[in-house]
Amino acid sequence: MLVTLARRPGREPAESRLQPAEPLWKRVPVRDADGTRLTDFMMIIPGLGQRPAAEIARVTARIERALQAYQKAVVFADLNLALNVLWVSVRPLPGITLELPAVIKLYVPEALLVSQRLREA
Repeated sequence: MLVTLARRPGREPAESRLQPAEPLWKRVPVRDADGTRLTDFMMIIPGLGQRPAAEIARVTARIERALQAYQKAVVFADLNLALNVLWVSVRPLPGITLELPAVIKLYVPEALLVSQRLREA
């Protein structure tokens, strides 16, 4: 599992292992090692990038704990503090794109799942 953290330019990273990254579209895997197509979801965490470094570290640790609980499903995760967006790519397991965001929301209550609004005909 690859977890990266993008920071705003000019701000000190919370941890030395966190580095600015290439654009997401260049890094997100489309298939796993077996060639199976992956699926993904996005969550917004309002105002996260503007919080003090200690608070960002606490939220990041909570997200990491949630992702570790699903390490067999999670292939890639990216937390972009400039956009306040968490992107997660997972193996296509039944219900994973609802279950894992729900668990992340338990750990980080302000996290919001981005989804398509369906209208009835």
